[in-house]
Amino acid sequence: MANAEPTLDQTDVFISGQEGYHTFRIPAIVCTKQGTLLAFCEGRRDGQGDSGQIDLVLKRSSDHGATWSAIQLVSRAEGYTTGNPAPIVERVSGDIVLPLTRNGSEHKESRIMTGEDPPRTAWVMRSADDGRTWSEPVEISASVRQPEWRWYATGPGHGIQLANGILMVACDHSTGDPAKKMFSHVIYSEDAGITWKLGGSAEEKTDESTVVELKDGRLYLNMRTYRKTGCRGIAFSSDQGKTWSPVQNDEALIEPVCEGSCIGYDTKAGKRFVLFSNPASKQREKMTVCLSQDDCKTWPVARELYAGPSAYSDLVVLADGTVGCLYERGEKSAYERITFARFPLEWLMAK
Repeated sequence: MANAEPTLDQTDVFISGQEGYHTFRIPAIVCTKQGTLLAFCEGRRDGQGDSGQIDLVLKRSSDHGATWSAIQLVSRAEGYTTGNPAPIVERVSGDIVLPLTRNGSEHKESRIMTGEDPPRTAWVMRSADDGRTWSEPVEISASVRQPEWRWYATGPGHGIQLANGILMVACDHSTGDPAKKMFSHVIYSEDAGITWKLGGSAEEKTDESTVVELKDGRLYLNMRTYRKTGCRGIAFSSDQGKTWSPVQNDEALIEPVCEGSCIGYDTKAGKRFVLFSNPASKQREKMTVCLSQDDCKTWPVARELYAGPSAYSDLVVLADGTVGCLYERGEKSAYERITFARFPLEWLMAK
């Protein structure tokens, strides 16, 4: 019997207007040490916007994303926006470490950036039972942000663990002068996520970002930018994120100014590929996954997951070696649902 053709399977995980929430946004996903998929997002209770009462929620899958659990509340603080999940699976303990951010529900990004509203704060949670229960949030703002910073965001999307065990999360922040000066930066932990330190920042006009460790040991930071280039900004670090090279434009990775996700994929032959997902268009549409085989120098492989409205996404490698992409999509708007797409590497590289 001939081998079956590799296929793309897609399942809706969160549907806006259901399960007590007006809108679900800002997806993040990890595969635990036990092979469980944990799909996180923001449950926006009263509206679609970035402010208001927002909770951090998740769903679990134990069958590679074919079916999903009922919604699970991870963190709610009445009167607060809680979000920007950036989960990491600590490979020694198997614990899931979850950096996140908070601000008052009445505080808007524009007013936080001008200093009219208080700065956003950074927190971390932890699960030692495969994501079933979670510790109370612990604030880490004092160790991961400068006093003059105003806006602050962890991720969104998964963080990583380096080969040497350090945990790292790509973040962004704004400074007070001028009010809208934005920067990507990283934070890291040398003790499995208990305490956190501030790493280096990229150049201005960058913000939401994603980080991956390359096969040569360098770090690669892939960023949304406001440089009106129509493509992603990238930078590299040879000192584990303490400093970053000047920001370059990667014209192969087009975008409409939107979040994107990178993940490393280690093959059985010892090669490291890097995958990247985002809406590859001048508008928030055409969710696409690209693949690089040369430490992100070129992206010769690209395949579209969904042609319609789409926005934020996060990539994951499953326990069986297939790839997953948790992403926002819809028919009229990109924020109607969050869908999980699963495919083998062969499907991605077949075109």
